[in-house]
Amino acid sequence: MGIKKQKPITGGMRDSSVDDFSDITTGSPFKPLLAPLTKKGGRNNRGKITVRHRGGGHKQRY
Repeated sequence: MGIKKQKPITGGMRDSSVDDFSDITTGSPFKPLLAPLTKKGGRNNRGKITVRHRGGGHKQRY
């Protein structure tokens, strides 16, 4: 398994490294097992904004 070095953006990341998951998978996920994640965007069950500065983001699947 490959190891990916982090760029030292902060002091805690200076000597850190993470797995790059290249040995685990190379393909796309199995489509019938995927379900869409609905975006909340800081809204409650009535649709009113209750937490500011949240929303948008990249489309995600579960």
